[in-house]
Parts: sequence; C-alpha cells; structure tokens
Amino acid sequence: MDNRKRILEMLDSGKLSVDEAMRLLEAVDRGDANQTTETPRPRGRDIKYLRVMVDVPEGARGHHGEGPGKVNIRVPVALLRAGMKFKSLLPREASDKIDSALHDKGIDFNLKNLKDEDFEAFIQALSELEVDVDADNSKVRITAE
Repeated sequence: MDNRKRILEMLDSGKLSVDEAMRLLEAVDRGDANQTTETPRPRGRDIKYLRVMVDVPEGARGHHGEGPGKVNIRVPVALLRAGMKFKSLLPREASDKIDSALHDKGIDFNLKNLKDEDFEAFIQALSELEVDVDADNSKVRITAE
C-alpha cells in the first residue's frame, strides 16, 4: 500500500489528526525519506488495541510439533480502562490480599496507589510501544494500534 493511501486511511479511522495527516502528506510530496518510511503512530487517546502476534514455524514447535503455529491477540484498551474502574469496586481486604500476593512474588505494586491519570500516562506510553523479536525461526511482535 502506498504511503498516501495509508495516511488517508489512518486519518479516516481517527488515528491521525488532520494536521498530522497534512504534515505527512507534505513529507510524501517532498520525497522526505525519513518521514515517509515511518508508519504514522496513533496518539495515546487514539489507541484502541494492544496487539500480540506470535509466529512459530512447524519445525520450531518443540519435540512433538505441539502448540499453535500462529497467535494473534488483540486486547481492547477499553477493557484495560474498565479494569481501572473495577479496582475501585474491590473491597479493601481483597486489594490488600492482592498487594500482599504480588509482594510475595517480588512485585512491589499497590492497587490503592494506581490513579486514573497514571493509567492515562501508561496508555500514552503504549503509543510508542513496538516490540519485535525474531529468534529461533519464531517471531513475536507487540504493538499498539
């Protein structure tokens, strides 16, 4: 797919603002290699999914060829946001048990300290997330879209 079409599709789906699309289209028209080779990234508020893709060729699936060859998981960010609201419904005793269990596993995390604005900063950081692993003929890719 050519860059102009990709930019227009992202504008249509709301992943880009009009100003961002204009700037990218101008870069394409100028032939600016640095800006036209990068895929436009969604902003934090525009992220709709966290996607995890795994591709394991048949020969790399273990001793008996077991396991899936391809995995494609798309987690809606709205589900993560709903989880943030759910934490406020947890009784204090339950959240204390969760915090204690996490602490026992070496994870210093306190549900009571997790604020909505911290979560939105986390979502914004996801917009920059892109993980690609290519090892032993297996590929893993994690992106925000």
